[in-house]
Amino acid sequence: QAQLVESGGGVVQPGGSLRLSCEASGFTLEYFGIGWFRQAPGKEREGVSCVSSGDGRSYYTDSVKGRFTISRDNSNDTVYLYMNNLKPEDTAVYYCATDWVYYSDYDECPWDDFGSWGQGTQVTVSS
Repeated sequence: QAQLVESGGGVVQPGGSLRLSCEASGFTLEYFGIGWFRQAPGKEREGVSCVSSGDGRSYYTDSVKGRFTISRDNSNDTVYLYMNNLKPEDTAVYYCATDWVYYSDYDECPWDDFGSWGQGTQVTVSS
């Protein structure tokens, strides 16, 4: 059964860092684009970052540019989201998802094309 599993969330103080992991099982993650999303309490889910599987380009929503980095480790079927200089407004449940498109390339993240969500991992930024 193909699925994605997120991990790495936790509680961190403002200015701190976390590394989230999105591990694929039941399929080869290398072939597909991966997106990270988040949902804060009372808000809609929003796209945070994505990385294509064709040219490996990465994209970020404006609020995280310069602070978050998405990275693929195809040998381990894992995509990471490195989060630095975390802010209280980054508090949310973070999810990863795949576009199910072989060797996808995009000009921007196709947020509506992602699916097969993991269970999510909670990130709380608080002093």
